[in-house]
Amino acid sequence: MKGLRLALAEICDLNPLTPEEDFHFTSRTRMTSNALLVESLVSDVEYDRTPAHIARGGMDHYQVTLCLEGEMRFRSGRREVTLTPGDIILLDMGQPNRTVLRGGGSRTHLRAIILQRSMLAPRLAHPNSATATLLPSHHPHARLLANHFAALALSPEPEADPVEATIEAMANIIAAAAGGAAKTAAGVERAERHLYLAMIKRHIAGHLTDALTTDELCGRFQISRATLYRLFEADGGRAHYVSEQRLNFALRLMISSAAQDKRLIDLAVELHFSSDSTFIRAFRRKFGVTPGELREMYDTWLRETGAVPAFDTVLHQLARRSPS
Repeated sequence: MKGLRLALAEICDLNPLTPEEDFHFTSRTRMTSNALLVESLVSDVEYDRTPAHIARGGMDHYQVTLCLEGEMRFRSGRREVTLTPGDIILLDMGQPNRTVLRGGGSRTHLRAIILQRSMLAPRLAHPNSATATLLPSHHPHARLLANHFAALALSPEPEADPVEATIEAMANIIAAAAGGAAKTAAGVERAERHLYLAMIKRHIAGHLTDALTTDELCGRFQISRATLYRLFEADGGRAHYVSEQRLNFALRLMISSAAQDKRLIDLAVELHFSSDSTFIRAFRRKFGVTPGELREMYDTWLRETGAVPAFDTVLHQLARRSPS
């Protein structure tokens, strides 16, 4: 407890609301080029950030916090807001505030993104009065942002969606909720498209053996068919994108030792191709070899080197074999 108090001394006063011997605090952080990501699990506690802390600490940032478990009560000046699970709040760390966390017999679980003032303030119409802006859990933007909070926490670098671009888009959505500047309003639709597309692609990547039909995706993400079509225009359409990802998955699987005994018909059915011949044709169009030829290459790699090249190396070798 003493060490934690010292660590936070320049930021705030920490006052446990449980006996010190029962107090628990864990956190993990991750730095990106444009934000600091923080996840914490903490017993009942009060944080008091006073004018003295602000004067000597130099922490002039905004914090976007998602409540996952427990309750968070935040007060700054006359503004007072209570967060419950699923709610998101924008906090101005350049202003005095008091935060009380209560877990209701458990611990409060929070995820936060710390943004530099120079990044978010230009997006706000009134940068100094945005603190305590609340996005309740039932708001579509809150659900959208919560999904990306989870993705940022789980993955060091989402493959189809660079972290920095995601944080920029999230900042636009938050700024719009807090009263965005005129130029921010113009970027909200673009930010929504970016976040929805990244969210749907992430779902597709984790469910390639599911049907992934238009109706299923529209129902899951509560968007219209027209919106889904627009989101995937640059990828050649939803069906084309899903097929391409399934073929990439098939290639990854076929250069792993775990799938060497898997029949092509079983793989084709698992990935929702109409037949093994349809799968073979699609595979050859994309990679320039048939699955059977790839398995022969796999055997050659093992025989000659004792190992199979990495996925990107395999793609490079296949590209060199393809006719120009």
